[in-house]
Amino acid sequence: MSNLAGKAYGMNVVTPMRPVVTWLNNFIFMLSRCLPSTLSGLLGLGFIHFARWVIIRRDQWPQLGQPAAKLDNDYMLFCSNFNGTWDQYIDAFADGIPGGLDLFWYSSTKYPNSIPITPFKDYIRANQVDTNYYYNATPGSAQRDVKLALALSHGLAPVAAKAGVLSDAELAAAFERLLIANQGGLGAPGYAPIASCDTAAADRNRARFELRRWGENGIGALEANRDMHPVDEAAIVASRANDDKEKRGAVRAAVAEALQAPTTGTPTDPPPAHPAGQAGEKSDG
Repeated sequence: MSNLAGKAYGMNVVTPMRPVVTWLNNFIFMLSRCLPSTLSGLLGLGFIHFARWVIIRRDQWPQLGQPAAKLDNDYMLFCSNFNGTWDQYIDAFADGIPGGLDLFWYSSTKYPNSIPITPFKDYIRANQVDTNYYYNATPGSAQRDVKLALALSHGLAPVAAKAGVLSDAELAAAFERLLIANQGGLGAPGYAPIASCDTAAADRNRARFELRRWGENGIGALEANRDMHPVDEAAIVASRANDDKEKRGAVRAAVAEALQAPTTGTPTDPPPAHPAGQAGEKSDG
């Protein structure tokens, strides 16, 4: 199933709109931009990577050599990426901003309203266009996984910068405080729990083709030159076993170099925190 890529699902919905009422949807989009509180329920749905509504007028479709088509309708294009199953997404969407959905699709032909949920699901399913190719750079990570990993990365930079100025005990304490504060970002990425037999079958089929493509005889990814142990283990053991300040300094310098952080000087300011609750544009007019 091409709509799935790891933990993420890509949705595209195209619905017809009568041209005489297209201006009304443009006006609604203008109001939603001026009053972002109308989308507060959508912004609170942390499993959504991205959601966007776009109006495509009947004379704006790209011409790629095909005969020109005479269309009677304008169209609303809705694109979204999210974690979880299709049903979970539609349920949360309708529960989070039912009024907003009814406004955004107000001019779409035969739109049944978001409540009750069954006609709304039937409408979305009837107008959904499957994704031919869906690329996900982090298939084993959901939106929250990515945000937690970024928070951990941002926290590591200032601690690593102090490697040359803190004692071993102070550095260990700083790392311990950091890891305790960011323990949610230390989990191993992986596929989401099986939500349906179709989802499980899609994951199995994709894994087989990925192994065939990236590993000879299906044994795994192509080999690459990676230095998995930039700091010599013997040096680390020797530093812990004696009180030689010179050796400990050499180990700290090697660690700092591996982290691409300075070994001396004033600690740098941490980079700005990744904005919480945003993984992409949530609405558009």
